[in-house]
Amino acid sequence: MTNAAQSLITQTDAAIAAAAVDAAPMPILIAPHAVLRRKTREVRPEDMAEIRRILPSMFSAMYEAPGIGLAAPQVGLGLRFALVDLGEKEAREPIIMINPEVIAESETLAAREEGCLSLPNQYAEVTRPEKVRVQWRSVDGELIEREVDDLMATCMQHEIDHLEGVLFVDHLSTLRRNMILRRLAKEQKQKR
Repeated sequence: MTNAAQSLITQTDAAIAAAAVDAAPMPILIAPHAVLRRKTREVRPEDMAEIRRILPSMFSAMYEAPGIGLAAPQVGLGLRFALVDLGEKEAREPIIMINPEVIAESETLAAREEGCLSLPNQYAEVTRPEKVRVQWRSVDGELIEREVDDLMATCMQHEIDHLEGVLFVDHLSTLRRNMILRRLAKEQKQKR
């Protein structure tokens, strides 16, 4: 486990992610599903019991896909929370972010190829801030604030975008975005 990941992971996150082994994966919505374009509402204390119940199934879906991040809208939930795990199967690094937000970003930008479980097999280079300071609540209610960079920064920004109804293709030119969405629609049609 990397030092950066160690400072982000809570014991509760690790225990919930470990429960994914026995959980049925939730279905992941595929674009252009309308839920993916809706802004989520903040998680309230009364939502936490339900969130705790479904988290293992969300981790199961993310790991099975396989992916490194999954936001609530991608499984049909209009709540502001997301999962991230950059670890390998033998060394998971699960992070559960409740009501996450980017509170500062570097002026320096970095381009990285992105994909999305809601746009399967579609990839494009996206430019985002290289470093961000992100704040969120843990499942236990603890306020966490961390500066992240590299892949972790990209992944967290990508998942927080989902909570705003934004997909990675929205950061591309209209032409490139439309090409990807048409290709996705064609692939999905062929699967039926």
